[in-house]
Amino acid sequence: MSTQDKIIAILAEQALLAPSDVGVDDALEDLGIDSMALVECIFAIEEAFDISVPFNANAPHNGEFDISTVASIIAAVERLKAE
Repeated sequence: MSTQDKIIAILAEQALLAPSDVGVDDALEDLGIDSMALVECIFAIEEAFDISVPFNANAPHNGEFDISTVASIIAAVERLKAE
């Protein structure tokens, strides 16, 4: 399973959607992922890829881990995996 597929599966599970309903251009808010679900997504991503995500739940949009869209999350995870 590719990085993109894994991340989409994680986000879909939290949003209670089918993976086919999650597009790479979707914003998390559009998927119905709130702040609590976002934290669960971050934990699931860390576990799935054995990485540490630099994410501050108190300021989620002010960190180096871009959560603006599904595509930005995929790109951020790819960068963390490469480090």
